Amino acid sequence: MMTVRRSLLLVLFFAVACKRAEVAPAERPSILLVTLDTTRADAVGPDAKNVRTPSFNALVARGTRYAWAYTPVPQTLPAHTSMLTGLYPAGHGIRENARHLQGDRTLVSERLHDAGYRTAAFVSAFALARQFGLARGFDAYDDDFGKEHAERSAGDTTDRAITFLQQQKSSAPLFMWVHFYDPHYPYTPPAPFYTQYKNALYYGEVAYMDQQLGRLIAAWDKQVGSQTAIIILGDHGEGLGEHGEQQHGDLLYQATVHVPLVIIGPKTQRAVDQTPFSTRHVFDVILAFAGLESRTPPNEVVLGEAMKPFLDYGWQPQVMAVEARQKTILAGTTEVYDVVADPAETHNLAATANIPREVRVALQQYPIPSVAAAAGASAPSNMSEEDRKKLASLGYVASDVKPVLRKNAPRPADMAPLFPLLDLAAGLFVRGEYTQATVALEMVLHKDPYNLDATLRLATAYSALGDDAKALAAFQHAQSIAPDSPDVKTYLALHYARGKDWKKAEPMLEQIVTQFPDRVPPIEALALIREREGRIADALSLQQKLSTLRTPSAIEWTHIGALAMQLGQTEPAIDAFEKARAADPSHFSNDLELGVLYLSSGRLTEARDALDRIPATDPHYAMALFKRAQVSVLLHEADAPQRIESARDHANAVTRELIAREKLFQ
Repeated sequence: MMTVRRSLLLVLFFAVACKRAEVAPAERPSILLVTLDTTRADAVGPDAKNVRTPSFNALVARGTRYAWAYTPVPQTLPAHTSMLTGLYPAGHGIRENARHLQGDRTLVSERLHDAGYRTAAFVSAFALARQFGLARGFDAYDDDFGKEHAERSAGDTTDRAITFLQQQKSSAPLFMWVHFYDPHYPYTPPAPFYTQYKNALYYGEVAYMDQQLGRLIAAWDKQVGSQTAIIILGDHGEGLGEHGEQQHGDLLYQATVHVPLVIIGPKTQRAVDQTPFSTRHVFDVILAFAGLESRTPPNEVVLGEAMKPFLDYGWQPQVMAVEARQKTILAGTTEVYDVVADPAETHNLAATANIPREVRVALQQYPIPSVAAAAGASAPSNMSEEDRKKLASLGYVASDVKPVLRKNAPRPADMAPLFPLLDLAAGLFVRGEYTQATVALEMVLHKDPYNLDATLRLATAYSALGDDAKALAAFQHAQSIAPDSPDVKTYLALHYARGKDWKKAEPMLEQIVTQFPDRVPPIEALALIREREGRIADALSLQQKLSTLRTPSAIEWTHIGALAMQLGQTEPAIDAFEKARAADPSHFSNDLELGVLYLSSGRLTEARDALDRIPATDPHYAMALFKRAQVSVLLHEADAPQRIESARDHANAVTRELIAREKLFQ
């Protein structure tokens, strides 16, 4: 009967979508999507515990609240990807943060943009930065968190969104997505919320976010008008210690997968819907409001996954299925909970529960990700170190190591006491705090000795600390865990490349780069070895390949420029130095090289400008004056004689002889 009821509700809901497909363009509403990161279902709304959320409550009074909304995955990037594509993670391929969405997965923003909507997004954390693939279809995608920052407050994001709304003149309907990140750990709400919620800072973050939500909605209602639709929901929740999970991403209990959802719009009733609802269908809701053709979902149970422990550590994969008030979790063994009678999920009913056939089939047929594919082209190994540190500052450190899949692999729920230590160890490692990281990693391996990711991090940390004996011992342990692992071979080669035995690394790296031509760390190491060997052309070729695999830093562009200049490759050198200057203009110190290169290529005005930027305090100022005098003569500047005289007055042993021989000065 519950299955029939759910089917009827879905049919009724999507019947509205089909009717709206015939709506004239002028009548299409503007649509606001607001996603509340890390927000539990019981942390907002009229029934919220420990916190007041008047802005959210006011929205509940305007539309339909879905009391049993579930995220398909309790992590930021994959959860939002499901909302924007309408697909489960198995369909869109993003099972963890720090992955990149492939271009053949259509986003709802693309559909609306193609249908004539203006589109804009304002995201509040680096986990949703444009480089991960969600910016497609948006006319504006604001992911500017400030230099060296990985997030911004709900207040800052709201300010930007309101400014955007105030500047809009077009009458075309608008689709705007605003993402708030504040309730994410560490919890640091601003005044007065820090004081008001000093014993429950997570809820202080929620209260502050709710205040900013009120500002956003007021501006939206004022600027856009009454012909609008609004969707507000959480991307996932927060464990807060329930079932041993302090944060999120590792387990599938209600604290992290049960989320708030309110839908307001034309023909939407003021009601509370008790039917389980997957937030991936936000995709369909948006298309329905826009009057576009939207697919009617099959008669399905609500599914979800938490694959991070499986993909990172080789533990059991986890899948959930929700049918009416019963939730089933499959992770090595089966757990069944009545989430209405037992919202904390303390009583496992698996021994006596009647699991419907459709639930059993859905769980058994849910696609478990390929570990090899997950560690492949979309893995975070191609990110810059700066990007890795930004993610680590947010508490996200994904592995780029293919784990060992073991018989009798541990259940993530049984390993919950290890989660804080794993997060601590990974964060310390990425930040380069290797001494502390080794202590934490040793503790992890004491509890989980077959954890290949932790073993290789430990070996690499000892290598970075110069403790060759302990590093090699850890690598030997890694080889015993996974004798044929290319990851073990790669990190061992990187260890040799770092030290006095770098010659040992050369054949290993050559083989790895041939086998995995897009893996960044071995290419970086081989490029450095080529420089040591004096094979500059080969080193430059490898560095240029790296620049296509991930965005180089200003320092890396400078290095590419220096290599190209050393080889006499003027135009590639100019291009690299220009990119270095654009990436970090305040710290760029290679204007002399750039000026010389411009002069060599006949770009005299650019040479003049570059040389004029060199301060008198620069140790190469004498050479800069000499080159500037040359440029002045070639440009027929009126003050060329004075510049020649200044070059003579400030000459050093090198430039004095150059000036004496320079025919332009005679």
